Amino acid sequence: MDAKIWKGTLIGGVVYFILGWIIYGMLLAGYLASNFNNCANRSQEDMIWWAIIASNLIYALFLTLILKWSGTTTIVGGLKTGALFGLLMTSTFDLSMYSMTTTFQNFTGLIVDVVIATALAAFIGMVIVLLWGKEKTA
Repeated sequence: MDAKIWKGTLIGGVVYFILGWIIYGMLLAGYLASNFNNCANRSQEDMIWWAIIASNLIYALFLTLILKWSGTTTIVGGLKTGALFGLLMTSTFDLSMYSMTTTFQNFTGLIVDVVIATALAAFIGMVIVLLWGKEKTA
């Protein structure tokens, strides 16, 4: 893998972890508790941190690869591609969970999750493209 992929994966994964913790773990904690079925959730003390970190890095790798393969080089391109990635990825997962589990107590919770995850992925896409910098010309 080239340097862009490594940087995008590492920085994107760190940004995703920090923003996910702030948004889902702090800002939306009350909303999530009242709109999601939390019976299967682990307590903070019982979380498996290596799996959370691996998940964030894999998500960032996937987004980084899509940004690179699509040739995205601008801030707006990073926002758009990240948003589309987040929308499709989260919609797929959330609709599947909605159809087969009791994770979501209502459809509004699903919509809120998709909107937040889309915005988060858009921001991460922008950060990844920004950290790549300008292409060097020979």
